[in-house]
Amino acid sequence: MGILHEDVVIIKQTEKEDEATVITINCPDKTGLGCDLCRIILFFGLSIVRGDVSTDGKWCYIVFWVVGKPSTRWSLLKKRLLEACPSCSSANTLIYYPPELLPPKPPDVFLLKFCCHDRQGLLHDVTHALSELELIIQRVKVSTTPDGMVMDLFFITDTRGVLHTSKRKQDTYDHIKGVVGDKMVSCDIEMVGPEITACSQGPPFLIPPSITEDTFSLEMLDQCQRGSQHSNSVSVNIDNSLSPAHTLIQIVCRDHKGLLYDIMRTLKDYNIQISYGRFTTKGNKDCEIDLFIVQSDGKKIIDPSKQNALCSRIRMELFRPLRVALVNRGPDTELLVANPVELCGKGRPLVFYDITLALKMLNIDIFSAEISRHMIGGREWEVYRVLLDEEEGSCVPRTRIEEAVWSMLMGWE
Repeated sequence: MGILHEDVVIIKQTEKEDEATVITINCPDKTGLGCDLCRIILFFGLSIVRGDVSTDGKWCYIVFWVVGKPSTRWSLLKKRLLEACPSCSSANTLIYYPPELLPPKPPDVFLLKFCCHDRQGLLHDVTHALSELELIIQRVKVSTTPDGMVMDLFFITDTRGVLHTSKRKQDTYDHIKGVVGDKMVSCDIEMVGPEITACSQGPPFLIPPSITEDTFSLEMLDQCQRGSQHSNSVSVNIDNSLSPAHTLIQIVCRDHKGLLYDIMRTLKDYNIQISYGRFTTKGNKDCEIDLFIVQSDGKKIIDPSKQNALCSRIRMELFRPLRVALVNRGPDTELLVANPVELCGKGRPLVFYDITLALKMLNIDIFSAEISRHMIGGREWEVYRVLLDEEEGSCVPRTRIEEAVWSMLMGWE
């Protein structure tokens, strides 16, 4: 049995600005599918305002109500969602269960290197151009010379998988040239091997203590919730009495950008299957999520220690899905943002985009920037280090910088 390929993902666009677009997905199930779909939706700059998920463990039916910018490329979004669905192939007209699923081949990594004259907001504008091209920034190293020249090194992967072709490289060059204009000096794109990308990994001792172990500790949650200006109350409860076969997790919290993705990636890392779930928002702030789940063995979560560990992790991931800190680098100020990486190696999309946009809106220049990955507290984190070019007499308080970046990342701007 199967369903027509075009019915796997159906997008019903709204005709009114104040109504949500409905995305329906009907395909074979797999653990972590919801996380993969939510990551794609987040990458396209859309917010999920409501969701329903149901599965029998083999086949799933998912409905997302999303809102976003009018420039959304819906046909491209549908294509990306189709690619994430198990057993979906544009070469076939029917969906079927394959005898075995082969692990996906890691994408090729390319080094985009360009040199140009600096200007305010340049880094964000280039980042925006790369996101429009569906080029994923894996690492970045940006530096500015005293005479105002910028050398940018972007380690990127291509969602479309064709950056090795001359046409795709030329399109990328044209987009960057359109952003940089006459300030462009040189631009080059080449494929790099794993030994090159490994060099972009930073040793953990380079990360300042203010954003290491204590920052990532679950035990710090209660203290942070009481004293942080970022505080948004997060309630997570487990109930085993309402279903004979499933554990119910009930979550109440303030909405933020990528909220459903943060929940799904946490459950995916714990190898937990969602059998039924409902996500609703109340107004623009509060969210309620009910999830009926089972462990990888198909059983309820009975062990109190496992229940407490899961609840604590979800609370932390929703209260502080990212870490933001400003630290002193001698006379300079460095902005640090840490983004948790899924066990599959993928991180939250558009983090660098949001960081650079927040700084651009504050009229703060970036002297240098770097993205690298580190093992901190037993987990892998993507760490963004941005050295701010604070001109003498800058009137932007440091607390405002941190708040602006945090608000942009959380979608509260």
